[in-house]
Amino acid sequence: MARMEIYLDANATTPVLPRARDAALAAMSRTFGNPSSTHGAGLRARAMLDEVRARARRVLGAPTGRVTFTSGATEGIQTAVLSALMALKRRRAAGEVIPPWLLYGATEHKAVPAALRHWNEVLGLDLEIHAIPVDADGRHLLAWLREHAVKAGLVCTMAANNETGVVSDLDGIERAIEGSGALWMVDGVQALGKLDLALARRAIAYAPFSGHKLYAPKGIGLLYVREDAPFTPLLTGGGQEDDLRAGTENMAGVAALGAVLQALEEGDGFKGPATLAVLRDRLLTALEEAFPGLMLNAPLSHCLPTTLNFSVRDVRAKVLLDLFDAAGIRVSGGSACSASRAKPSDVLSAMGLSPWRASNAVRLSIGPLVSDSLIAEACRRIRSCGQALRSAHASFDPAGTATAPELITRWIVDGACCYLVCPPDTDRCVVVDPLPELTHEIAGRIRGLDRRLVAVLDTHSHGDHASSAPALWSAACHAPGDGPTTDHLGWPQGRSEIGLGSWRLIRMATPGHTADATALLLQHGDELSACFVGDTVMPGALGRTDFPVSQPRALVPTLRALAARVGHEALLLPGHDEDDRHATTLAIESRAQALVALALNPAADPASFLREKAALEAGLAPTRHDTMACGARVDRCATEQAVELSRDAVARLAEEQPATLLVDVRESYERSVDPTAVFPMATTQSVPVSALVSALARWLALPREQAIVFYCRSGSRSAQAARALRRLGRENVWSLSGGLVSAGL
Repeated sequence: MARMEIYLDANATTPVLPRARDAALAAMSRTFGNPSSTHGAGLRARAMLDEVRARARRVLGAPTGRVTFTSGATEGIQTAVLSALMALKRRRAAGEVIPPWLLYGATEHKAVPAALRHWNEVLGLDLEIHAIPVDADGRHLLAWLREHAVKAGLVCTMAANNETGVVSDLDGIERAIEGSGALWMVDGVQALGKLDLALARRAIAYAPFSGHKLYAPKGIGLLYVREDAPFTPLLTGGGQEDDLRAGTENMAGVAALGAVLQALEEGDGFKGPATLAVLRDRLLTALEEAFPGLMLNAPLSHCLPTTLNFSVRDVRAKVLLDLFDAAGIRVSGGSACSASRAKPSDVLSAMGLSPWRASNAVRLSIGPLVSDSLIAEACRRIRSCGQALRSAHASFDPAGTATAPELITRWIVDGACCYLVCPPDTDRCVVVDPLPELTHEIAGRIRGLDRRLVAVLDTHSHGDHASSAPALWSAACHAPGDGPTTDHLGWPQGRSEIGLGSWRLIRMATPGHTADATALLLQHGDELSACFVGDTVMPGALGRTDFPVSQPRALVPTLRALAARVGHEALLLPGHDEDDRHATTLAIESRAQALVALALNPAADPASFLREKAALEAGLAPTRHDTMACGARVDRCATEQAVELSRDAVARLAEEQPATLLVDVRESYERSVDPTAVFPMATTQSVPVSALVSALARWLALPREQAIVFYCRSGSRSAQAARALRRLGRENVWSLSGGLVSAGL
């Protein structure tokens, strides 16, 4: 049976209040009339619409002005921006010189600058759009705004920030723009039910709100427009909402929103700021105990009592999000609209936070209906998450037994790969292709494993970043200059190989992508365990050779020498892996890339290879991560058949084929807080996706008819693992569709 979900992501959305759900159902079954109709059913619907609007006016403190029902905040923002810019356009058409700037807060939700750019272009105004800078606390620089407000036709700010919870100094903003003539829009989404906006006494021209941030359904919102503010409908046609917003009203949504506003107005269950601050502080205490390196990204004194935004030194946000989700705690990596993107938070970057904090921030947010019991359980689970992470770094399994680390652990950041090599029969370890974003995390892992770092190796000089080897040496408790004397790629001078217990690492020159490119061969006796090839060859691509430091004429001899040295079937571990295929072989790339086949054909003309490769790399665009492309991808690895199987299908497979192997690819810290057994009747292995490269060879050696089913929390990483093995030639490989979450486990 699934555990109770601890939902701590209220700034993204909230569950629907039961009485709001009931009100929506009642509107669909009883008050279903069209409020524009004049018969009884329509009049009852109109009465309900008017009642909710009146309640909204009271809650918002807006006895005058327009209050219009919308589909949500985005529509409200679009309508407000269009209205303000249409007013500026009319003034210009009348011969007036209009203010040349449009201003928005640098920490504003991205919907606002997007709307400004869109309507500025559509209306042909060609006004300058500028961000109002903020200080380190996330509050607008009022002196800057005061200086420039006279040049602005529209100023857009938030009442409270969705990522950090920072509350804007609305009174200070109002004073800063006073007398400028600028219209003022305030995004009130995070303020509803938490702050008194006092719309009637402020010069706010527009204020959009969204119902689903406060226990109403998605698809319903409000837009307040000051009585004397210009207005242009975004939607026109049927005359609804007094010609302010065409389209038959969402009566179920209005009814639900009305029920929420009534509960808020009556104080029915809604906690006040002081109570919420106490609950938030309990969560913070648990977080600080669980993660000693925690740093708040905004001061509590300026924040809503419902929001915590923090980063943990040496721990990436993805690790924390996976850990929390495994524990049944739902939090966010920042704004829900952009949390899936591998990029620093624009909000935190605007506040001047360091890149690691802006990239690794986690947001925890509660709603004003949160219960004491939920907070207590959340604190208990948060502390267990901290213990799980500490145990994982110390290489303990969920039972608390010391375990040996995997031979190779892989990290990937924006497509770039980094490897930690930890042979089991020695305390020595090596890092290959270090990434600056991972310096402290890898150093912490090495210390936790009680390993001795003996080399930090780059496979080539990187075009997109300087080697982080010196920083990693320092972070791994080595004094400056304490490491071995090395060349610029980290290879110990005067050494032909690096000994790692019964393993040894051998270097092979592979010029082409760069003049100094090398492959690193990890051998156990006479057997090749791994071949780190950097960017010489990658899944679906060859390393580009149009850099000033490239040696394009050397790439064909390099590929042929590599084939002669390791063979066509050896697993190659790349320096970049845009499709998460983990490994490849020269045989696979020969089939996938005509250029590889051409290079390895001894009868082929190297000159034709050079011409075709140069043509392929002409005007090479950045990757999907907006990083430098280290090769032209001609095979995006997207042609595989579906690999997902439902829970029932997996159960049938395990019953029909008793040798079926189930592989849990969650990280050890996830398994520690959620040791769910999926199919007890099947043989199960635990191989974290970060250590997948260590297990590929043994899975490929299994009988071809033996089924392998991967599973994880969401189904994403398990599908990644299944597709990686499919590309390497295994066919009977699957992923549990939707993972443990969709399987109800």
